[in-house]
Amino acid sequence: MPYVQVNQVNHYYEWVGTDAPRDPESRRPVMVFVHGWAGSARYWQSTAAALGDRYDCLLYDMRGFGRSVIAVEQQAAMESRGYELETYADDLAVLVDKLGLSKVSINAHSMGASVAVYFLNQYPHLVDRAILTCNGIFEYDKAAFESFYKFGGYVVAVRPKWLGKIPLAPRFFMARFLNRPIPAAEKIAFLEDFLAADYATALGTIFTSVSKKATEVMPVEFAKITVTTLLVSGEFDKITPAELGRRAADLNPKIEYALVKNTGHFPMLEDPDTYLDYVNAFLGESRETPVASAS
Repeated sequence: MPYVQVNQVNHYYEWVGTDAPRDPESRRPVMVFVHGWAGSARYWQSTAAALGDRYDCLLYDMRGFGRSVIAVEQQAAMESRGYELETYADDLAVLVDKLGLSKVSINAHSMGASVAVYFLNQYPHLVDRAILTCNGIFEYDKAAFESFYKFGGYVVAVRPKWLGKIPLAPRFFMARFLNRPIPAAEKIAFLEDFLAADYATALGTIFTSVSKKATEVMPVEFAKITVTTLLVSGEFDKITPAELGRRAADLNPKIEYALVKNTGHFPMLEDPDTYLDYVNAFLGESRETPVASAS
């Protein structure tokens, strides 16, 4: 499996839609896929494959998640560095540089989309265009946030490995995230990634993703975006409700908005045809459904 060292951690990456390793002389545009909290690049496989006829698709696991494991001797350094989302944007910039890429498009999901927003603003010269899936801006609610931290801390701390061996566990684990069914193999992969996530990283990013600071900073960051961007929401997303995505898109004329009906937090897996329709339209491909559909 290919790895590249980024800020002291070996980051797993792979190419979809091209030979591996990618031909450095390739003239095709590159699209980088960024996963969400406690996930990995695995759930982007089908979307990347669908775009692989036009893009060299780069998938990678953020540090502490998936196959980008933080070794025991690296834990202190990582904790010192912190788990602010902008540090993950810096990781992405180093990854792009080390792989010799001059400009990329971004397709990012959930927490990864928050990382991508920072990346778009800190490194706009590296970005052609961006797709943000299931992201938005929250309002601060002290009691709700503190309850979320307590519950999130418990969930991260109590992750018995045997949970992955219970037949119905993946189904129940994914129930809150989905409005429509996805393949069983995808559910199993999600649970495996969650159980494998680094404890300090998983906990640290809970506090940086959902925080008073984030409610104050993210609206400013969305308003600052200068890169042409598509923001896609799932109509019945319980994690990042669609209205929060619409609210973020309304802050900036550079952001187009699309709603995938009857889907939850993973519209690219729950209704891949409609999701790809919106993406293809944004990327310049012809299709019948207009981008920026609000209904």
